[in-house]
Amino acid sequence: MSSSSASSVSSALAPYGWDTAWAEAFAPYETEGLLPGRVVRVDRGQCDVVTADGVLRADTAFVTPHDPLRVVCTGDWVAVEPGGNPRYVRTCLPRRTAFVRSTSSKRSEGQILAANVDHAVVAVSLAVELDLGRIERFLALAWESGAQPVVVLTKADLVPDAVTRSHLVQDVETSAPGVPVVPVSARDGEGLDVVAAIVAGGTSVLLGQSGAGKSTLANALLGEDVMDVQATRDVDGKGRHTTTTRNLLALPGGGVLIDTPGLRGVGLWDAETGVGQVFSEIEDLAERCRFHDCAHEAEPGCAVLAAVDSGELPQRRLDSYRKLLRENQRIVAKTDARLRAEIRKDWKRKGAIGKAAMEAKRGAHWRS
Repeated sequence: MSSSSASSVSSALAPYGWDTAWAEAFAPYETEGLLPGRVVRVDRGQCDVVTADGVLRADTAFVTPHDPLRVVCTGDWVAVEPGGNPRYVRTCLPRRTAFVRSTSSKRSEGQILAANVDHAVVAVSLAVELDLGRIERFLALAWESGAQPVVVLTKADLVPDAVTRSHLVQDVETSAPGVPVVPVSARDGEGLDVVAAIVAGGTSVLLGQSGAGKSTLANALLGEDVMDVQATRDVDGKGRHTTTTRNLLALPGGGVLIDTPGLRGVGLWDAETGVGQVFSEIEDLAERCRFHDCAHEAEPGCAVLAAVDSGELPQRRLDSYRKLLRENQRIVAKTDARLRAEIRKDWKRKGAIGKAAMEAKRGAHWRS
């Protein structure tokens, strides 16, 4: 690629996150006459790719693998054919990060929602009661993806009382250690400057349930009504799917935003590290337990249980931690035969211990 061509590509794609590292990763495909571009939308086996020649429609069949985590997705950087009917995406450049959840399929396949994301913006509506467990679930997936999560509490104007709002923010901050929590009102502009400053540095994916105000927030950040908005139901605060595909949009203040459909199910997918990050205070406490393999159930010298007893650690946090770890273990076990064998062995060991304890108890009863 000539210096003038490289300059043209850089100026056209820089608003979408193109940098020298992506240029180096694409270099092997230059000699084939392929064009670099970023996927801004995927649907029905085809995708829209923004390139220096404009937005091109391309078929993804050429790179569709059996592994669902390696299919072309919104946010991917790709090498695409400059012409042809149909035109094909020839390859995806190696991803820096990937946001993945498990599907509801009995095969427990992973589904990739967005690629090469720097920030995961979790939108949570203040129009309904906070579901802290769901927020923790979103954050576990965000940390596991490699992105920096941010919680945006939308519709803050519906909680005009400052004290009440402060308590809600504090509840979320307790459930999101190390994560910025920003109350936002798209109606009056509160907090938008803070969110805009965060997402200006790189690629952000916008996540949340239907009715969380994601499309309204996206429009506020974009400065125009690009995304359709539908009213939520008064009875439960839920909304219909306004966004039906994942769309990547360049922001006027810098950075790009991937808006996603409302997620009803947010299953974990091999997210043990992410869970540990969300519950970092429990992981820190666990280091002080008497036994290194303490399960924090009834073991003597358990620092985690001691923290619950003293009120330092809310019981709800420990229950949520256990729930997410168990769920993650089940998902991983379905795809890892060795882990399944280890889990069965552990179950048998615990069963044998329980049986021995019961027999000892019966023996003591008969002796008495």
